[in-house]
Amino acid sequence: MKNLAKIVAIGCLCFMAACSGKTKTDETTNTESADWKEMDSFHMIMAEAFHPFKDSSNLAPAKKLAEEMALEAEKWSAASLPSKVDNQEVKASLEKLKVDTRALADLIKSGADDQSVGASLNSLHDSFHGIMEAWHGGGEKHEHDH
Repeated sequence: MKNLAKIVAIGCLCFMAACSGKTKTDETTNTESADWKEMDSFHMIMAEAFHPFKDSSNLAPAKKLAEEMALEAEKWSAASLPSKVDNQEVKASLEKLKVDTRALADLIKSGADDQSVGASLNSLHDSFHGIMEAWHGGGEKHEHDH
C-alpha cells in the first residue's frame, strides 16, 4: 500500500511539474486537442491493436479489434474537422485511413497470413501518425508508450 501511495505521489508531482511551465498558447493547444474526439477514439483502438504487435509480434489484439477500428475510422472520416486541419490533405488522409482500415478488417476476415496482416497494420499505423502529425503541427513526434 505504501508503494502505491509513493507511485501516486510521484505521478502527481510529475503532472504538476509538466503543467507548471505551460503558457497560454500551450493551454489553447491542449484545449483544441480535446476538440478532436474522433482522433482520440481511433487512437485508443489503434494503440490496443498495434502495440502488442510492435512489442512482441502479437496480432491477436489487432485481429480482435480490426472491425471496431474500421468503424471508428469511418466515423472519423465522416466527422467535421477542426479548423486547423480542415483541408484537402487531411480529408484525403482520413479517407485513405478509412479505406485501408476496412481493407485490414476484410483481410483478417479472409484468413490472410500473419505477414500480410502485420504489413497492413504497420502501413495503417504510419497513415494514422501522418494525420496526428498534421494535427500537432507536423513537428511533434508521438511516443509509443500508451
